[in-house]
Amino acid sequence: MSTVEVKPKKYSYVFSPYLEPEVRVKPGDTVILYTDDAFESRITKKEDLPSKALATAKFLNPQTGPIYIEGAEPGDTLAVKIVSIEPTRDFAVSCFINYFGGLTSTPFTRFLQDPLKEKTWIWMLKDGPDGKYFINDEIRVKVPWEPFVGTCAVAPDLEAISSLSPGPFGGNQDVPDVRPGNTIHLPVFNPGALFYTGDCHGHQGQGEVCGVALEITAKVTLVFNVIKKKSIAWPRILAPNKIMTIGSARPMEDAARIANVELCLWMEEEFGFTRWEAYELLTQVGGMYVGNMVDTTFSLVASIEKKYLTRS
Repeated sequence: MSTVEVKPKKYSYVFSPYLEPEVRVKPGDTVILYTDDAFESRITKKEDLPSKALATAKFLNPQTGPIYIEGAEPGDTLAVKIVSIEPTRDFAVSCFINYFGGLTSTPFTRFLQDPLKEKTWIWMLKDGPDGKYFINDEIRVKVPWEPFVGTCAVAPDLEAISSLSPGPFGGNQDVPDVRPGNTIHLPVFNPGALFYTGDCHGHQGQGEVCGVALEITAKVTLVFNVIKKKSIAWPRILAPNKIMTIGSARPMEDAARIANVELCLWMEEEFGFTRWEAYELLTQVGGMYVGNMVDTTFSLVASIEKKYLTRS
């Protein structure tokens, strides 16, 4: 197998089936991708307020891709193993943006009050005895380096969709379990799957409540495989100790329903449960958390630990 490196000269701001691939790779190849942060590095110091630093930016969330995976066809599943995420600078950025976030009015939830005051937070990445951590000079609390890929997507069928959006194709889910050591499964809608990624985070709390995590530039190492003639409806995550499904929708309870239904169906398809047994078992031992509560649709993650997938 080969090692392929992708350093994009330009980024995409849509998950599109119509763009020429950056590169073609084979299943099993090691693919090293370089990604920019959500602001294309326009914010680098606390004096950079979003309204000014992003005034000429028409879009956010630059994506590296698409990557064409040989042999992937509609009706297949693309398996993306996340091998590693390495920082390519020594700081992360977070900020409060006008009319954006979980605790302020937005274009989707309108009120009459003024926007919250803008603020930019710079978190320095440092080495400690227990590993890397972030610290901000005002908050003065250590936050561990726990990176993940905020956006992980294949091109949707027919449409080009904003890189701020999540959906059945993956996209801007902001789910911390899309991280090194785990494998995400995505449905394939186009020949070659046409994979995109970006928006890496050094750390993020569940929900990404202000809308901006610890945004970093990164070097991401992936390995792709294609599961032939296996069709899934929504993204799935395999971790060493659990399986997970992601649903994205508004209102939030519909995202929860999608994730839980998909997990019930997965348990029925592959683990020998009836769907009603799965429904009951998830009620008792299932997990659920909010990936994001700020994007165009909300992403929720349903899970079950693997120890519960084997009967006594």
